[in-house]
This record gives sequence, C-alpha cells and structure tokens, in this order.
Amino acid sequence: MQSRRNLINIGVDLGGTKIEFIALDTDGSELLRFRKHTPVDNYPETIELIARNVSTIESRFSVECSVGIGIPGSISPSTGLVQNANSTWLNGQALGQDLSYVLSRKIKIENDANCFALSEAKDGSAFGAQSMFGVIFGTGVGGGLIANNKLIGGSNAIGGEWGHNPMPGEARGLHQERNCWCGQKDCIETYLSGPSLEKEFLEETGKRSSCAEIFSPEKILDPAAAKIIARFEKRAAIALSSVINIFDPQIIVLGGGLSNIKRIYNQIPFHLEKYIFSNGYSVNLRPPHHGDSSGVRGAARLWDDRICS
Repeated sequence: MQSRRNLINIGVDLGGTKIEFIALDTDGSELLRFRKHTPVDNYPETIELIARNVSTIESRFSVECSVGIGIPGSISPSTGLVQNANSTWLNGQALGQDLSYVLSRKIKIENDANCFALSEAKDGSAFGAQSMFGVIFGTGVGGGLIANNKLIGGSNAIGGEWGHNPMPGEARGLHQERNCWCGQKDCIETYLSGPSLEKEFLEETGKRSSCAEIFSPEKILDPAAAKIIARFEKRAAIALSSVINIFDPQIIVLGGGLSNIKRIYNQIPFHLEKYIFSNGYSVNLRPPHHGDSSGVRGAARLWDDRICS
C-alpha cells in the first residue's frame, strides 16, 4: 500500500442504527459509499467494524487515507471520552484513542451535526456564506455553527447543541413534562424530533405512524396530522428564533428526515417573523444539497484545513 495520505479522504458516520462509510477524492468527488448495521450496545465490535471497513476501502484504492468520523455526541476536551451521545453506550468510551490505536494513525472525530454543517458549508447549500447554522431534525435534534469558514465547536465541544436547550414555554403548551434521555426535562429535542412527533400522533389518534407517513401528501388533510404538522412548524420557529437572535446566521440548512418535508421551508419562516428581533427579517432556509449523505461527507472533510475546527 502506498503511503500517500490525504489523496483520498474516508468519512465515517457512526449512527445509532447504521454506520455509513464514504471515500472522497481531494476535489470532493464521491468514489464509493456504503452502509453497515451498527453493532448496538457492543463497543468492541463497533471499533472492529470501523477498522475492518477502513482497511477494505484502503485496499481497494491502494492508498492510506485520512479518516474523519462523525458521532452522535462529542469528545469531551477535559477527559478525551465520548459525552452527550444519544447512542448512550458510547458515552464514557475513549473512542478517539481506541480507533487511532487500531488504525495506527491520527483520526479526527466531530459531532455528526457539525459534520453536516461542515459539508453544506464546504460545497453544499451554504457554499459561500459567511455564517450558517446546520440543523438536524431527525431521531434527535442537533446543530452545527459555521462562521468565517470555521466550525465553531466551542470550548466544551457543545457548540450548536440547541436541541438540549429547554423548549420555550409558549411552544410547550399545557402538558406533562417530557423527560429527555440526557436527564433534563422539556428539551427542544423532546418536541421536534421524529420520535416525539410519532408519539404525539399516537396519543392523538391511537394509531402508530412514521413521520414520513404523518407528513405524506395522503395524510396532509387528516385533522390529527395537520394539527401535529402545524404545531411542529410553530415550535420549530420559536426554538430557532433563540439561535437566530444570538448568532444571526446568513443561511440555515435543514437536515435529518424531516428536512424532506417541502412545506416547512415556507411555514417556519412565516412563523419566525413574530419572534426575530429585527424589522423585516428574512431567513434564508434551505434543504441540504447533499441529502442524507451530507453528514458522512462532512466527516471526510474534517482534515481539510481550510474549513475545520
């Protein structure tokens, strides 16, 4: 194998149910991409699976590659261990150290929402913007901040983690407190994530439906679905307004499963006007250019010194 790092960049998106791998050429061209099932609750097997597939990619191209990994949490600057992962079996593990050891090289690890933001800023929907907020509406709710071509990770590696701020009272309404996996109550994630909407639909109708079904054209006229969709759009606007009033990004790019719902790109900005501290504020809300592969592409770009933390 030739020792020519950085000619091909490998990205790994370590998710709760799947691990996605990608190989990018230096110009961002996709050379290959595939997924494997995550060995849930099995940390040693997760390490082995990532190492084995990185080796497989390198053998195919006969090149030793740079490796960047996106995770549903972050590496604590104080301990070097995984923190805040909603795949809770990763928390407290020395993931970076362990992977560096088995791969015999330095690697870079970032929060998966940061990887998403990085990808869309690098060559996606926020290309050329001076500032952007990359939002994840999926199994969880996360975010990544980019300013002046730099990822804002923060001193505690929690930059952009708006999903674990408390949902403002106006958006919560009258209800019982919602417990979040992080140990707090009424986090934004407990209102705007896919599972939270599916739970609301079950409570409203007694029927189980996926978010894709709830937001489908066939159900858009269903009274219960329409109520949940409208509630989601207003809650999203209220929650996003706190980030906008602090960071004031030029562009907001939505990712995750709910980013595929076309109507929210009109309805969320409509509600935002009420909550933004500016006359005539116009939010530039966009879908992801790279779709569901954006996060893994961002992981592969972590070694690009022109835009990284």
